[in-house]
Amino acid sequence: MIMNKRHLSTPYFAICLSNEDYPASLEVGKLYRVIPDEEAAVHGYVRVIDESGEDYAYSTERFYPIALPQAVEQTLLFASEQLAV
Repeated sequence: MIMNKRHLSTPYFAICLSNEDYPASLEVGKLYRVIPDEEAAVHGYVRVIDESGEDYAYSTERFYPIALPQAVEQTLLFASEQLAV
């Protein structure tokens, strides 16, 4: 799966498709915030904030990037920032 250039420069969201070998860190079907990381993308990884609350790189094959309406994306970004405080 190739992440487009938009996703390398701005935060976005992706749905987890597989948590094989990471059942405590990822939930299948859950929406995760993706952190732009060009270095990870070059190597076929996507950086997400997982269940630990920290960001880690996982294979892009584990996730499906989704486009959300701007208002929804802004609300989710705001909510995820509030959780980090």
